[in-house]
Amino acid sequence: MRTDRPHAARMYDYLLGGRDYYAADSEAAEKALIAAPTLRTAARENRKFLGRAVRYLVQEAGIRQFLDLGTGLPTAENVHQVAQAADPEARIVYLDNDPIVLAFGGAMLAQNARTAVVDGDIRDPLGLLANPRTRALIDFEQPVAVLAVAVLHFIADEEDSVGIVRTLRENVVPGSHFVLSHGTADILPGAARGVEAAYRAQGVPLTLRTREEFATMFDGLELVDPGIQVVSDWRATEPESERPAHTDVSWYGGIGRL
Repeated sequence: MRTDRPHAARMYDYLLGGRDYYAADSEAAEKALIAAPTLRTAARENRKFLGRAVRYLVQEAGIRQFLDLGTGLPTAENVHQVAQAADPEARIVYLDNDPIVLAFGGAMLAQNARTAVVDGDIRDPLGLLANPRTRALIDFEQPVAVLAVAVLHFIADEEDSVGIVRTLRENVVPGSHFVLSHGTADILPGAARGVEAAYRAQGVPLTLRTREEFATMFDGLELVDPGIQVVSDWRATEPESERPAHTDVSWYGGIGRL
C-alpha cells in the first residue's frame, strides 16, 4: 500500500472535502486545481448526479441491486445510503482495487449485511462478475445497475473502456441499467487538458473524451431520458439559474437501459 504516491480515489476524496487522503494526494489535486480552479465544483456535481441516478433506479426503474465499480473512498451520499433509504432491501457491491479504499469501506460496512466491498479491477470485468462475494449478494438472473461513475476516464485508450462496458453488458440480463459519467475537454479545452496533464504528471492516468466517444460506451443500450447531459443538468432538482456553468463542470453523465 503506497501512500507516497497519489491515487485517483484519494484525490477525489480531497476534492469532495473528505478526510481520507494523504499528502501526495492533496498535493497532486492542488496542482490540478491550478489548471482548473472549479474542479471541486465538478467533483461535487458528479457526486450529486450519482445520488439522483441511484434514486431514479430505485424509485422509477425498480432496481434493487447495484454494482459500483471503482467506488472510491466512502463519503456522503454513498450508493448504499441512497438506495437503502429508498428500499432497505437493496443490495450493493462496491468494487475497488485500492487497499485503502478496501480497508475504509470494509470497516464502514461491517454491520451492513446487504452491502459488501470487494477487491477487483474494472479492467477485469469478468473477474468482477465471477467474484464469490459479488455473487453472494447479486443475483445475475435479475436486473442489476452497473455504476461506472468517474472511473472510465482513468482507463487508457489501449485498455478499451468501451470493451469493458460491452463485456459487462453482455453478462447481465435485460432490464439492467448502466450509470456512466466521464470527464471531457469539449467544454473548456485549455483547462481540461491542463487537468489531464497535471494528473498524468503525478502518475495518475487520465484520458478525457469527447461526447461522441462517451456516447459509444452506451452502444447496445437505450438511453434513459434526458440522455447524455452535463452531470449538473441530468434530472437536476435545482432551477437552471442555480446550477453551475457547464464550464465549471465539464463532465458528462447518463443512464443506459438494456
